[in-house]
This record gives sequence, structure tokens and C-alpha cells, in this order.
Amino acid sequence: MTRLASGGRIDRSRPLRFTFDALPHTGFAGDTLASALLANGVRVVSQSVTYGRLRGIFSAGVEEPNALVQVGGGTGSEPMLRATQVELYDGLVAESLNARGRLSPEPDVARYDKLFAHCDVLVVGGGSTGLAAALAAGKAGARVILADEQAEVGGTFLGGRDLIDGRPATDWLAEVATDLAALPEVRVLSRATAVGYYDQNCVLIAQRRTAHLGPAAPAAMARQRLWQVRAKQVVLATGAHERPMVFAENDRPGIMLAGAVRTYVNRYGVVPGHRAVIFTNNDSAYACAIDLDDAGLDVPAVVDVRPNPAGGWPDRVRERGIEVLAGQVVSDTAGGNRGLESVWAGQRIDCDLLCVSGGFNPAVHLFTQSQGRLRYDETLACFVPDEATQAVAVAGAANGTFGLRDCIQEGLAAGAAAASAVGFGDGHPAGAPQVETVAEHPIVPFWLVPDESGATQFVDLERDVTVADVRRAVGAGMQSVEHVKRYTTIGTGSDQGKTAGINSAAIVGALLGQPVAAIGTTTFRPPYVPVSFALFAGRTRGQLFDPARVTPIHPWHVAHGAVFENVGQWKRPWYFPHDGETMEQAVLRECRAVREGVAAMDVSTLGKIDIQGTDALRFLNRIYTNAYDTLAVGHCRYGLMCKADGMVFDDGVVMHVGPDRYLATTTSGGAAAVLDWMEEWLQTEWPDFRVRLTSVSDQWATVAVAGPRSREVLRALAPAMAADAVSFPFMAIREGMVAGIPARVCRISFSGELAFEINVASWYGLRLWEAVMAAGEPFGITPYGTEAMHVLRAEKGYAIIGQDTDGTVTPQDLGMSWVVSKKKDFIGRRSHRRADTARPDRMHLVGLLPVEPEDLLPEGAQLILEPRQEPPVAIVGHVTSSYRSAALGRTFALALVKGGRDRMASQVYAPLPDRLHPATVTEPIFYDKEGLVRDG
Repeated sequence: MTRLASGGRIDRSRPLRFTFDALPHTGFAGDTLASALLANGVRVVSQSVTYGRLRGIFSAGVEEPNALVQVGGGTGSEPMLRATQVELYDGLVAESLNARGRLSPEPDVARYDKLFAHCDVLVVGGGSTGLAAALAAGKAGARVILADEQAEVGGTFLGGRDLIDGRPATDWLAEVATDLAALPEVRVLSRATAVGYYDQNCVLIAQRRTAHLGPAAPAAMARQRLWQVRAKQVVLATGAHERPMVFAENDRPGIMLAGAVRTYVNRYGVVPGHRAVIFTNNDSAYACAIDLDDAGLDVPAVVDVRPNPAGGWPDRVRERGIEVLAGQVVSDTAGGNRGLESVWAGQRIDCDLLCVSGGFNPAVHLFTQSQGRLRYDETLACFVPDEATQAVAVAGAANGTFGLRDCIQEGLAAGAAAASAVGFGDGHPAGAPQVETVAEHPIVPFWLVPDESGATQFVDLERDVTVADVRRAVGAGMQSVEHVKRYTTIGTGSDQGKTAGINSAAIVGALLGQPVAAIGTTTFRPPYVPVSFALFAGRTRGQLFDPARVTPIHPWHVAHGAVFENVGQWKRPWYFPHDGETMEQAVLRECRAVREGVAAMDVSTLGKIDIQGTDALRFLNRIYTNAYDTLAVGHCRYGLMCKADGMVFDDGVVMHVGPDRYLATTTSGGAAAVLDWMEEWLQTEWPDFRVRLTSVSDQWATVAVAGPRSREVLRALAPAMAADAVSFPFMAIREGMVAGIPARVCRISFSGELAFEINVASWYGLRLWEAVMAAGEPFGITPYGTEAMHVLRAEKGYAIIGQDTDGTVTPQDLGMSWVVSKKKDFIGRRSHRRADTARPDRMHLVGLLPVEPEDLLPEGAQLILEPRQEPPVAIVGHVTSSYRSAALGRTFALALVKGGRDRMASQVYAPLPDRLHPATVTEPIFYDKEGLVRDG
């Protein structure tokens, strides 16, 4: 055991049992998994991802590159967690990883929620700077949210032994926490990490709510919460990450960041070794030597790369009998399966702990995500915030201010200024408390210990990237640090280069002969730390991930045994089988009912867009390929729209329902995309158009009544509505009472049969359907589903966008030149003039009649011209739709075939696993080519 007999902030009265790699251990409340493992003498916690090298705990926070673990089992198992951030609970089960986790195959039953919040001032970071900022803004009266990633506020206070006003800094911390709790407009979020900073001061915060409770967590409580905070002012007090230095064999267990070692000693009462050497280029690591000495460890030496470290901290260390090796470096290490055993610093020094500090990198990730710019500070040897583009201030170590007194003062000033900017207080902060200071010597930039032996020098511990890898990248011509990152994978791990970023940039600079400032940093993208997909999804998963949409008539379909298919988000009746019927038998029966009698279909799922305004006609003429100038009120017209490349996008019917008012229908699955497309053009290209678009897809329920006897059913439903061909011609609209319900009836047919579509307010949908079925009962009315609809429309040669098209098909390819105006401009018209769209060998929509009438070609089957071809075989097209037809008494298909209209009566072949299937190319219209049935 390496637990100190006393000290730390752990609760020694509450022992906790846990298991790591199947071995039992004991820790205390307040431990992290990392501190508990160190306390139990566990030095090796993982193997590296590429080379399988043994690795130990390296840090104490989010920057941990080595100690990645899998926690829990079953549905609660979480991969790729940092042992430094996993709070210990009784019964915790964890195992080591080599940078690869595994997801549980079981559904995650935990709850994840989201919350939207607004505040005047958002303070990110609960260390000395953040606490001071929140206190100043809160006392000024501003609404403040303070978000801190740890279980308790305090930051590096919790791992140090600083004095404020002559007392332990933790006393000041407790007083500030009490003051914040007393302010009604201040909210403190613990275990809450800001992971993304977006436009308009929107900050995403991932909060862990129950992970520290383990099995004792209330089932009704969300495991995690995603806060989306909109703040008028943001103060970033995110601190800084201590960086390592690069030298030979620098990845052994027992090599740790000096600041992390202080945290384990002072916060957790754990000493990570027995004999320690300090390796540094700055004064901060000397405090680590003193803390270790006070904890009873043997500290033989501090190795300082600076030639003359004197006064202040170095003298304090020398007074304790600790040797300071000035102007020296740790050039190599040695050790076995248990980790570090000695270091070489001009002489061999036996040790099992090496505490490294190469300086500090301000945590500027969120600042750069807000589009803030950085500059390289030569004095501090790090990148610091420069120009901000949003209402954000950076304070404390995140701003390159590292002295405790200065951090508190800067936090107070930032909080007061942020509050004043939104109307609270005068912007003048209270005075900072008295803090003991020690004269410090400047840092000496130092990144890499030169080595000619060929020993391994690791730059990125998580990704196992070495100096040799960087050298190869530069030798291959990579000069941008972004290119080197991708060539070597430096910084692509879950720690996102927190410990490796500036070291890699400095090494690239040295190899290219350029300063670090010229090399710059890689892009810090959100999230700042890994975030589970479950948290981003929140409650939008399972049935709520893609909510099923049902029509008002859905209960009737369920009660009558409909089999459903998904069309977009809609549940649509696929077919209505009778007892003992196969799908094929049911569909053929439904098709015969439409062709020979009468049938009804629920078509409420069609997209519907209400278009109003004085420029509505002008707008329609530009969106659709055909013209609407001659479309009178009370009539409708089929319309086709193309994307800018001239390819078919969607189709539907446009109804002229009143002066300057139209109702456009779309395909069921294309409604949202069409509305978005229309809005895009209105807002970006034609903002002067006086047009309003409203989605009314859910406001209307629509029933199609089709078949030779459909007119009789309509007469029974609406005796006052003239339904004869003269009074109610094809593509006309009539409004009136249908079954006692206000309705809009359109003479439209997608089946090629005499048909009417009855539109009513959605809340009347089920009542209308039941009335239609009752009125049609004397005529043998039959409900039909989408599969029968597909067969019927294909018999008429009506293409379905997305099935008979694939984004590379023009109206002309579909044989629909008749719907493309030659007199007006429209979206895609210019593309139709390109030579490529006029090629005779383009894919044309044609019909196929298999030579064997019972031969049902599979949809998607490739087509060839010659039955005997040596590979590679030339493909001339593919089957887009294929059905068995009751009206034709045989199978048929639609297909896209190169130069298809010039191949009429010729044969093509579908090479399938069993044999070649020959088919004859025909016109794509198989039923009622003259339209006599439909128009009658």
C-alpha cells in the first residue's frame, strides 16, 4: 500500500471495495479509480495501442493518455473512461484497455436528458479564477452559471498547499462556495464539463449525474445531462494542462506529471512511489519535491534544464538537502515489468517515480472553438488567447496567468466586467485576498532531449507516436502541423493532444528550422472531452429517435389486419390480406378491385404545402418545370421539379384553390426536403418574392376512391356534388359536403383509373374513411395498400421518384419532355441544355416484358445486351420496378436502359444466379395508353 497514514480530502471512515482486472482492492469515498489504484500499488494499468508497451497512470485529470478503462458490466458498461475521472463507488468493476473499448450488445436502459438554460454570465471552470469570477458577477446581481468538471469546486487548490490570508487555501475555497450558494441567481454545476463553444455564445455542457453512485443511483435519475447554455457573457477559467518533456523511454509506469503527483499526495493522501526524481524546466515542479519530501519520500535530486536555478523555490529545495542538478536533463530511463527503476541524468539515479514538468499549456480549446485567435508567448513558452470574436473573456491560467494571487485578481476583474457588460454593477472588482508568493525564475522552453541511440521517444502516449514518426512525416514532405497530425495520428486520440500538442509542434518546428510560433497548433474541435452518443441522443432514441407517423385512419387499418411498411416516417398499409392469403394473392385481389370495381386507399401521407402570396404564381413557375399561368382556380396540374443540375427531384399535384393561393402535394417521403428546397430559394435567391409557405401535411386527411364504380360511391357520399365527366372533369377541384363533412374533392388518379381524392380536416379522417367504406359496400369496395398502388401506377408508366430515379435522371430520360416548358425559366433548365443531358445513350425509362410471362425480374437486377459475353460484361441498365399484374395476366417491369427508346422490341438480359432472363424492351405504358379510362 502507498496510502499516507493521514491527510487528503478522502473520507477514511467510508471504505469502498472495487475490482480491477478481476483483482479485489479497497479505496475510500472521495477517491478516483486512479488514486485508489495507486494507493493499492497498482502501477501498470494498460498496454499501449500500437506497441503493447506497459503503461501507468500519467496525470490526474482529463489529459490522461494512458489509464483508459472499461467500467461496469451489462447495459451499464462504459468504455474508454479515464481512470483519473472515474469516481470510486462501492462495488465498482473496471478493467484495463489498450485504447480500445467495447460496447455492450445490450440496450442501454439508463436515462439521458437535455436542458436549455440562459444566463447573464457563464463561468467555465471552478478553480481559483472561476470561483472569483462567479463571485464577482453574482454579487453584482447577474444570473450566473458556474460549470466545473470535478466533483467539487476548487481546481488545483484541492491538490496544493497554498495559503490565502495566512490560512490554507481550502478555507477560502469553503467560504467562497458558501457565498455562492447564498446568492439566489447563481447556479453551480459540478461534474459538468463544457465540451463545445458555438455561435452566439452557445456552450454545450456534459454533466455526469449518477456515475459516481454506481448501483445506488436512482433509476428515475438521468445518468447524464446535456446543458445547452446561451450566455450573454462567457468567462473561460479553464486552467492549463501541464506538459511533459520528450526523452528516451519516457513512457514507463512511474513517470508522471509533477502537478498530478502533488494532487495524489495532497488531495488523495497517496504517494505514487518511494524514491522520486524531479525533471523540470520551470519552478512549479519544486513544490512537488517539497510535498514529496514532507510525505516521507526519498527525493535524491531535482534535474533542472536551466543553467542556474537559484533563489526562491530552488533554494527552498536545497535547504532540505535535495540536490539540484542544474543544466542537466533526464536522457534515459530503465525498468522492468513493474515500471521505472532508474533514470540517467549525467549519472544513474535509482528511483521508482519520475515527476516531469515541461511547463503549462493554457486550455484554450473552448476559446478557439468560439473562433478566438491565439498567439505564441515567448516568455511563457505556450500559446495564449489573443483576439476574441464573441462576448468572451479568458482569465487565469487559461490566459497564461499562473500566479495564484494574479489568477484570483484576474477572475474577480473578469467576472465584474462581464456582469457590468450586461447591466449589473460598475465593473470594479473587490480586492483580492493576500496570497503568499515566492519569487520565480522564467521558464526555459525545452521540448526534446536529443538522442542518437535510436531509443524510443514518445510524443503522444495515447497514440504511441514517437519522434521517429514525426521525423518520417517531415521527411515525406509534411510541413503543416495539421498534415503531420494526420500522417502520424498525433493528437487524434481521445485526449486530443492535450499532453502532446505543443511538443509535436515544437519538434516539427525544430526539424523544419522554424520557430514554434510559425508552426502553430492543430485545430481544437469539439467535443473537448469524449462524450457518449447516448448523451447527444438524449431521449431521442428507440421509438423517439425517428418517431413513427400515423394517419388519422391508422386505427381502422390496424383493426382490419393491414400489414404496414415504412415510408419515410409514415406507417402506411402495405396490403390487406384475407385469411390464408399470401401477399401476392392479396395484392392481385386489390389491383383487380381497382381495375374492375372500386377500391379505397389512405393517401393522407402525401406532403402538402400551402403556398400563398402575390408572387405565388411567379414562384411556382420557377420551382416547377411546367407553367401554371393558365391554371384556373378550381383546377389542378401535375408538376415536376428538378435540382439545379437538371435532375428530377420530386413531383406532385399543384391545386389552384383561390386567388394567389395554391396547395402543392409532394411524395410522402419528400415533403420535408421539398419544403426545405422551396424555403432555400425564397430566402437566398428570391427574398423579394411575397410568398408564404406553410406545411399542412398533417392538417389534411385524404382518401383516394378509385375504379370504374368510384363515381357511384362519390354520388352516395355527396348527392349535391355533380360527379359526371362533364361537370367534374379530370384534374378539376370541387368543394362541398361529403358524408356531412366539409371537403375538397379532386379528380386525380395515380392508378390510371377513374378516381377521386377526398380531402378533409385531419380530425374528420377516420369518420370520412368509415363513410367511404359504408357507401362503397354495395359495390364491393376494397381497401388497397401501397404495393397495389405501385403495381397500378407502373402499369400506367408513372414513375416513382426515388425508385425509378436515382438522382441522375432528367425529365427527358423519363419520357416526360411534355412536362418541361420551352417558354419559361425554371430551376435546372440551363442544365438541360448541356451536351451531356442530350446524349442519345443516356438511361431512358422503358418497359420490360419478360419473355417468360411468369418470370418476375428482381428489382435492381443489372441488364446486358448479349447473352454470351466475356468479362468484363457491359451493363446497359437495371430494373427499377417489377411486378405481377392482374390486368395484364403476366409479369412486367420498368427499367432504366442506355438509349432505351431506340431499343424498342429488342431484347435485354438479366444475368441472375440461376440463369439469363431475357426480356423485351417496350414502351413504359402497359395499360390504357390513350387515357380513356382515367379521363372518362
